[in-house]
Amino acid sequence: MKRFALIVLPAALCAGMVCIQTAAAQSAPAQSAASIVQASRDRIDAETVSSRSRMVITAKNGSTSERVIDQYSKDDARGNDRLMIVFQQPAAVRGTRFLTLEKAAGSKDQWIYLPSLGKVRRIAASEGSSSFMGTDMSYDDLNAQSRRSDEDTHTLLREEPYNGASCYVIQSVPKDSAYQYGKMILWIDKTTLVNYKIEMYDRRGTLVKLMESSGFHAVQGYLTPAEIKVSTLVAGTSTTIHTDIIKYGDPVPEGVFTTAYLETGRVR
Repeated sequence: MKRFALIVLPAALCAGMVCIQTAAAQSAPAQSAASIVQASRDRIDAETVSSRSRMVITAKNGSTSERVIDQYSKDDARGNDRLMIVFQQPAAVRGTRFLTLEKAAGSKDQWIYLPSLGKVRRIAASEGSSSFMGTDMSYDDLNAQSRRSDEDTHTLLREEPYNGASCYVIQSVPKDSAYQYGKMILWIDKTTLVNYKIEMYDRRGTLVKLMESSGFHAVQGYLTPAEIKVSTLVAGTSTTIHTDIIKYGDPVPEGVFTTAYLETGRVR
């Protein structure tokens, strides 16, 4: 099944077809915490996701700036994730494009094209914790929801209500000591497997980021959140993603997921 990167926030946190998810969730208590997390991430069965979103970045002083992005996600023939993000507005970032290609064992190659430089630059693994285009999301965050469950050690901490829904509260600790977070706490709906909230802690155990979803509604049979907010608590900043258009299963040319498209914006 399809898994999506964090920047595809509506897709990353949406429930799959309600009837399918409810049946899966009914057997969840017998599953391990890792199985619940993987089921939550794998519940989307669309071959592609295409979206247009508005990203509202709020500074510590309350001032805001807005960016409009198009995004395309599609697995390759081996089931590896591929993601292309294209910035449309404002003029200062228009034409900026970002590409992620998953490799074997869950590792990823990432590139960015900045019009001001006129060339493609590869994102080094050491840049994973760096801010993505001035947002509250890091390069690692872009792929948080596409992480494979075996990359972390998962523990079911408790079950509790959240926004009126009964949820599993699961702790996920990365096995890779170089990963920017020491642990993540997830609130996953027991009935729909929707991931409502994620708390992200640094290696010292300090809560540094919070991701919350809201405004769920059905799109092509998929329960999809209209808004996702990512907050950097220490800095007092946030980035809120509002999805204006999202389409599941629309054809996306293979050429979109290439460095040639990254540089030119054209499918060859």
